[in-house]
Amino acid sequence: MPDLSHGGDVAAVNSLRSAVMRLSRRLKHQRVDESLSPTEMSVLGTLSLCGSATPGELARKEHVQPPSMTRIVALLESKGLVRLEPHPEDRRQKVVTRTEQAEVMLEESRRKRNAFLASLVENLDEDEWAKLRAAAPVLEKLAHL
Repeated sequence: MPDLSHGGDVAAVNSLRSAVMRLSRRLKHQRVDESLSPTEMSVLGTLSLCGSATPGELARKEHVQPPSMTRIVALLESKGLVRLEPHPEDRRQKVVTRTEQAEVMLEESRRKRNAFLASLVENLDEDEWAKLRAAAPVLEKLAHL
């Protein structure tokens, strides 16, 4: 547990925040479809990882309000990236499913962003690369807390 009353821990947290935000902004610019917002891409990524979901489930996972998710899903559906299907157990609800077109776009986006990160990693020495590889699972854990 970091001691945030200690200068070194405060500096480390500040440095981590700043670096993650800058890297995230740079990755967001590595998009394959400029017509999609980062939130729309995130929803497609969530569907890719978790499978089909109701708009309410997506809203919770994406930390947005249900009416916002309804608008996002409608935009994605109009672009042919998701389809709405009847819920198998509750006919009042719909289930959002990504389309093949969305999966192809996501894969292309992942390739582009991975290539961008790989080009940055080429500037690291072996020790720095080893530390980054070791830190990746910890950063992944933080992203899901």
